[in-house]
Amino acid sequence: MKTVTIIGVGNAGGALAIALSRAGYRIDKLVHKSSETARKIKSKNISSAALSKWPRIGELTSEIVIIAVPDPEIDAVTRCLKQFVSKGQTVLHTSGSLTSSELDGLARLGCHTGSIHPLVSISDPFRGAEQFEGAYFCVEGDKSAVSMARRIVKDLHGKSFALKPAKKALYHAAAVTSAGHVTALFDVAVEMLTKAGVTKPEASRILFPLILSAAENLGRQSTDAAITGSFARLDIAAFERHLASFGPLSEPIQQLYLILAERSLDIVERRDGPGKALTAFRKRISIAKRNSK
Repeated sequence: MKTVTIIGVGNAGGALAIALSRAGYRIDKLVHKSSETARKIKSKNISSAALSKWPRIGELTSEIVIIAVPDPEIDAVTRCLKQFVSKGQTVLHTSGSLTSSELDGLARLGCHTGSIHPLVSISDPFRGAEQFEGAYFCVEGDKSAVSMARRIVKDLHGKSFALKPAKKALYHAAAVTSAGHVTALFDVAVEMLTKAGVTKPEASRILFPLILSAAENLGRQSTDAAITGSFARLDIAAFERHLASFGPLSEPIQQLYLILAERSLDIVERRDGPGKALTAFRKRISIAKRNSK
């Protein structure tokens, strides 16, 4: 049975603690800043775990140490860990944009170091523990750490892939665009619908099945095949009606709509090739962008 200490019992760290415990790992210690969440996780899921309040870490004997704190805190945690870890332990952090080089100080002590980043949108640890199955994890680091990270992913019934460290920040930007920015985009759509006279809660309920159906299409099709709506049909008349309705909207929202409109036409051109209607549509969007400033 592999033993694990998790430092940082927030959404991601808490979810990993619960999921790893269910997968047969022994959680030795949960190092936390907020005792409330850590106590709930321990009482409901991991009775074996000891609780330690940061920075009182104490002795670490676990085979695996997972650092699941916000990126700006990793350096401080790493410096603190130097007095508690020993040669042969595997230390992984969960940052999506930082590489295993953040743990170089521990590597010099003989630890195996790497990173393991779950491509999952985790908004609470209890539901998050259910979301790892089938999810992709980006792993990198030294050979031994990557091997351990891949084993963890396999035991969580996920899928792992590796990237060159220099490309990790771009990978994370892509992840943010596909999750955090989609949430921001949904928020914009909700605001637009409220301007049409619908309450905010009702707007969320109305739009959610639509965004879910689009996501389901993307799970089965390429973006070229999955795109639908006015731009997919090159319906410039519908676009004109949209523009005419934009009076109540702020300039940033109008500009965002138009930028995405251009990208939609890029997809259409990739799918169908260039044409006069497409060229005319692009010119109309360019004019609208200038006029909305």
